[in-house]
Amino acid sequence: MKNVITVGVDGTPQALAAAQWAAHEAQLRQSRLRLLTAWQPLTATPRGTPRTPEVPHWPDPILEEARAAVESAQPGLPVDVSLVRAPPLEALVEAAGQADLLVLGSRGLGPAARFALGATGLDLVPRVAVPVVLVRARQDGPATEGGNSVAVGVSLHAPSERLLAFAFETAARRDVPLRAVHGRNLPPFAYDRGGAVERTAAEEAAGIAREELSEALRPWQEKFRDVRVEEQVVMESPAPALLHGAAGAQLLIVGRRHIGHAVPRIGHVVHAAVHHAACPVAIVPHE
Repeated sequence: MKNVITVGVDGTPQALAAAQWAAHEAQLRQSRLRLLTAWQPLTATPRGTPRTPEVPHWPDPILEEARAAVESAQPGLPVDVSLVRAPPLEALVEAAGQADLLVLGSRGLGPAARFALGATGLDLVPRVAVPVVLVRARQDGPATEGGNSVAVGVSLHAPSERLLAFAFETAARRDVPLRAVHGRNLPPFAYDRGGAVERTAAEEAAGIAREELSEALRPWQEKFRDVRVEEQVVMESPAPALLHGAAGAQLLIVGRRHIGHAVPRIGHVVHAAVHHAACPVAIVPHE
């Protein structure tokens, strides 16, 4: 544990919302908060020209505004500021290696959503080994407010110890219930020859899913006895099931496979959560 949360800031309302969310999380964790912005020269230095410390003035008010917002929300929180001379994506990847959590602001909904510091969040997420939280600016209040539970998507198809550890720890830290959501399509035996759903078979399939979810959660419930768990099985595709199950949550936690892929990717469930969830989304890498 590095005991540091890093948030990327770029002067947008989304980045300020991310900074406030990160400050609240840092307060809960008793961690330091690092505010980071990145820049790169618009023109290359001619070969043979002596290098001089070129530092633009525009990042100063960005960092000061973010610091003021954080100090107003969480007085006394230890805060560091960093101005990094590097492409934003490169700076964020490096910063992630020095933190326990990386937080970014997200702009809008839909497939064109982009994230703080000019880096595409979906390009960044699969390149880092720490959880990443994406936060939108809210019109009705701070991103740290709203929702009476934390939701986590549980797939049951692969080991997810790191995901569930993050989810239970987060719910315990916030003293809210944990809503464990599992979605799966109905199996073939739940349909008759005409393609209609057989009610008894569908109920049997749902019962099996509930038993498997309870079994996966049992060791964690024994470890985190103060966390109330709400188990929710939705018999539909995992992505829409997760979005329906997470309605009203203050944070949605999803997992992604961090190893085993030559090309970094995050999967369709994470895509759906990032583009369509109304609350902040934490993406947790796991094996």
